[in-house]
Amino acid sequence: MSSGETSQKASVNPMLKPRIEKVIVNMSVGKSGEPLDRAAKVLEQLTRQKPGKRKARKSIREWGVRKGEPIACMVTLRGERGLEFLKRALQAVENKLSKDHFDMFGNFSFGIKEHIDIPGTKYMPELGIHGMDVIVALSRPGHRVSRRHRAKTVVGLKHRLTPDQGAAFIRDEFGIEVA
Repeated sequence: MSSGETSQKASVNPMLKPRIEKVIVNMSVGKSGEPLDRAAKVLEQLTRQKPGKRKARKSIREWGVRKGEPIACMVTLRGERGLEFLKRALQAVENKLSKDHFDMFGNFSFGIKEHIDIPGTKYMPELGIHGMDVIVALSRPGHRVSRRHRAKTVVGLKHRLTPDQGAAFIRDEFGIEVA
């Protein structure tokens, strides 16, 4: 089934139209303390949401990281906040994504080297410059049946998103160039 055929069916059946489930923004610093606090402030200014801290899963002596030490911060955005941030973040990568950025379920991720590339962001010398990863989870309506507590079931293969369908959705909705 081609992406054009899928979009034609999606206009008839609203259950086939993909949607953005969540946008996850991750800033990995690799150190705890002051650098992590500065990254958390930057992330809070960008997303207007308080970030959660993530701990190291294992010790890496060469990098000076101990197991259980906070080394990253992240935010999960849903709804309008997620859409608004995603539009600005895509402008930071010049509205271009590669086919390699999509996984086998149609989700995609990309990195931003400097947070000041995002439109509307001002450089603050006391906070520095930080990079980030942006992960976007796509799904179709009805995918909740695999996550609900009662009467959990499997989403059928025909109802799952493919990388081509995810790319077509992003191209149509946001005008992104997928090469």
